Parts: sequence; structure tokens; C-alpha cells
Amino acid sequence: MMKFISTMFFASLISCFATNAPAYTDHETAVIKVMNKAAGKTYDVSLPLNRDVQYEKLTIVAHTCKQTDPFQVENFFSFIEITKGSSKIFSGWMNKNEPGDNPVQDADYDVWLVRCE
Repeated sequence: MMKFISTMFFASLISCFATNAPAYTDHETAVIKVMNKAAGKTYDVSLPLNRDVQYEKLTIVAHTCKQTDPFQVENFFSFIEITKGSSKIFSGWMNKNEPGDNPVQDADYDVWLVRCE
């Protein structure tokens, strides 16, 4: 009887932790939107993970791209580094649903995450 109670206790404890942990799906490509402020035009740019992608004056690298659990509100997160010339202008997480939380601070470009593929 004690073994049964102990087994049930640990099973319920594990399920409790498992349901509270956020689940994410990893993807291989981050898709961002880049706005050239001078031209007033936006462009979608696909970023395969861990590869330098050149876009005009920018070199952009996405290191990871994650999507929330399909049973939660859809959101995407990506850790991205952006270099302009020899200066790093951004290094951090981008969040599709909250683009203003961690904005790119640059006079020529705005960049935000669109989705993960």
C-alpha cells in the first residue's frame, strides 16, 4: 500500500511540473521584416539559423527561433544579432507579439520578427 501511495505521489508531482513548464517548438528559419526608413519600404528576410545574412548595410544572424505551444496564444521568439558595418546595433531576443519590448535602435532601419519556419 505504501509503495502505491508513493508511486502516485511522484506521478502527480511530475505531472504538476510538466504542465507548468512552457513548451516551445524549435524551427530552422526566422523570418524578419526590415524597414528601410529612407526609402519607406519593408522587406521580408529569411534567416537560416546561425548563418550570416547580408541585407543592404546589415549583417544579420538568427541563433534560435522558437514558437509557443500550439495550445497557447501563438507567439514566436528569436535571438538575433545585427551588425551595421563594424558596429553591433542589436543583440537580443525579439518577440513577435511584443515588438516594442526589445527594439532595434538605428537611424536607417527598423527590424522586427514576423515568424519562425
